[in-house]
Amino acid sequence: MEWELGTAGLAVGMLIAVVTAPVGVSGAVFLLPVQLSVFAVPNPSVTPTNLLYNVVAGPGALLRYRRDGALRGPLVRRLLLGTLPGVVLGAVIRVFALPGPSIFRLLVAALMLPLGTWLIFRTLHPEPPETRRPEPAPRTVTGLALAVGVVGGIYGIGGGSILGPVLVGRGVPVSQVAPAALASTFATSLVGASTFALLSLTHSGSIAPDWFLGLTCGLGGLIGGYLGARIQPRLPENLLRLLLGTLAAGLGTLYAVNTLR
Repeated sequence: MEWELGTAGLAVGMLIAVVTAPVGVSGAVFLLPVQLSVFAVPNPSVTPTNLLYNVVAGPGALLRYRRDGALRGPLVRRLLLGTLPGVVLGAVIRVFALPGPSIFRLLVAALMLPLGTWLIFRTLHPEPPETRRPEPAPRTVTGLALAVGVVGGIYGIGGGSILGPVLVGRGVPVSQVAPAALASTFATSLVGASTFALLSLTHSGSIAPDWFLGLTCGLGGLIGGYLGARIQPRLPENLLRLLLGTLAAGLGTLYAVNTLR
């Protein structure tokens, strides 16, 4: 029944967001397998549905981070400069070149599992201060954001789940990365969802979002994201790094298992 689907979507969206928002991950990347396996959303409409979730859920965490003054600084601008054009390109690639999820699952597993494992290891066994690499240069951050924007446009994951572990692994504090990554995710999701809506007018097939599911999951994410952002300043940096690494490694493992099935 539709009310049962809506309740389930609300609960799933809130649970995912309250765990992922403190480390700058919207949670859409974890929502994608739920859409495919539980809610049976057809391909490729899972991508715009994920983007719709990010659009609805994003303001919850961003409002809280803004009230705390965490959205100031150049990192937000650098991420937006790269991800916004990237998501448009990714949406076009998704519709016309990559309709299936198999390659995506393999790529996510290959990237996120070692990245998450490495981040956990570096948190538990930090490098001596004199051997640590400096934070990435502005051009490097923008280039990375462009590549992540393309991936986000293709698969509707926003990009925070990739940007977060990479930037934190390069020495940027989670307290800076989380609000910037979520701001980038929200903006790119808004542009990406609009791009898919326009493409759906001229392309046959299920590329429009599942509006009901995207809105109900997003409402849950709106509440959960605000709660997650509110507790983030109370959590120590190492715990946040471990949480981010665990989410990345868990995501990689999940997609590796799905790929092997």
